[in-house]
Amino acid sequence: MSQTQTPLPAESGTRPVDPTNLLEIRGLRKHFPIVRGLFSSVKGLNRAVDDVTIFVRKGETLGLVGESGCGKTTAGRCIVRGYTVTEGEIAYRRADGKTVDLAQLSENGVRPYRREIRMIFQDPYSSLNPRMTVFDVISEVLRVNRMCTVTEMKDRVAALLERVGLRNEYMQRYPHAFSGGERQRIVIARALITDPRLVVCDEAVSALDVSIRGQILNLLEEIQDEFDLTYVFISHDLSVIRHVCDRIVVMYVGKAVEVAPALEMFIKPLHPYTEALLAAVPIPDPRVRESRPRVALKGEVADSSNPPSGCYFHPRCPYAEKQCRNETPPLREVDGGRYVACHFAESLNLRGALER
Repeated sequence: MSQTQTPLPAESGTRPVDPTNLLEIRGLRKHFPIVRGLFSSVKGLNRAVDDVTIFVRKGETLGLVGESGCGKTTAGRCIVRGYTVTEGEIAYRRADGKTVDLAQLSENGVRPYRREIRMIFQDPYSSLNPRMTVFDVISEVLRVNRMCTVTEMKDRVAALLERVGLRNEYMQRYPHAFSGGERQRIVIARALITDPRLVVCDEAVSALDVSIRGQILNLLEEIQDEFDLTYVFISHDLSVIRHVCDRIVVMYVGKAVEVAPALEMFIKPLHPYTEALLAAVPIPDPRVRESRPRVALKGEVADSSNPPSGCYFHPRCPYAEKQCRNETPPLREVDGGRYVACHFAESLNLRGALER
């Protein structure tokens, strides 16, 4: 690839990032105004992401999991700067070791980083322009960033298509000629075309048939090792999260309520909401399934535009005390490398989905 691309902007003076971390998100908030009335006046705020602090280690797969509307997709789009951040830092450690706060960059300032931070979208049918050929879809980012010549584009697109399991003669076909699994392979090739360092996978397999999901997950794992990628993997499917993720962030109404290594979380959750999510994981063996107690949550998910006081989960939590109603629990480190936002995490004996 020719070296015609523009240099990355200078660092923005943010706090230094741990050398083992590629990304550190601190106090991230994304609020959407609620507009109503004849004169489109702002009546409130939808707190889609509300004070999230997490980090992503280089080379790992970090899972974001939670119910629909918990803010995981919004957080992912903030990372790639698909949304302008309301508040907080997105500290990104560049290849040269310097740190930049993506949240503070202008649209022009963040543009060079779009080569290094890419996204795989949920729906392979709506994420591809039906009027563009496969070659145009994949090479568009190369043309926009002037990263190589037309000849180099063709060679690079052909090589990537073969790497994701498609024939290079498919370059001149249109998206309608492909199945859902093939379209998602095209989306993956588009994400890889700029040699990224971080890829945000937003429900990358949820729109696919069950028979195809395993193939795409295996492909993502193979190219992670081959291209030295770091993943932020967003999903509501805990069985997928367990299969691909090194660590898991559980989100509830815009907040991160637990962060832990995947296996440890499945064995022994520390937050009552995590326990409820794990109780919903299907168990193939009917004898084991019948012997496990059900965890049924009362009420509905809190309204992110009008959240409850204290812990957002307390109206549904079977372990809630008066302190939970009055004080918001911070996300704090417990048990060496695990983080939880619960006042009583150390005293609760919660049940996981796996046995030691």
